[in-house]
Amino acid sequence: MRLTDFINKDAVCIDLKSNDKTAVLYELVDILLKSGGIKNGNSNKEKLFNILCEREKLGSTGITNGAAIPHGKSDMVKRITIAIGISPNGVDFDSIDGGKTCIFALLIAPSSSAAPHLRALARIARLFKNKIFRHVLINTKSPEDVIKLIATEEKNSLRDQ
Repeated sequence: MRLTDFINKDAVCIDLKSNDKTAVLYELVDILLKSGGIKNGNSNKEKLFNILCEREKLGSTGITNGAAIPHGKSDMVKRITIAIGISPNGVDFDSIDGGKTCIFALLIAPSSSAAPHLRALARIARLFKNKIFRHVLINTKSPEDVIKLIATEEKNSLRDQ
């Protein structure tokens, strides 16, 4: 499984405009909808947002080191779908470490895909642990650069295993 198989450049935003948690979730959902990653587009916007909010009630998906992985399961997707958002100035996302969050990976998996969903979450979390990767990611200049960076980091991490 490669994360880049689930991300297309239209689902990457290197300059999120939102300045609070709710607005970031809406913005990420919009990015995913515009990329064509969700069935029935805008008619499912609120449903998808509500899935993410319900997950956030269980505990913030803002991990540490300026990263968050909001996620959920839904039959609105046929396969794992990921949107990447970057907020260079950071947003208060109720992160575990109390810091601002700059990097977001929104992951939606089909309801029936428990194991692939967990594998994708683990891969994203592993990527986000790398300080150099996070720094370079925050400073990327285009969605294509984001995807290339993730692909390179995945290739390097697989080689190191």
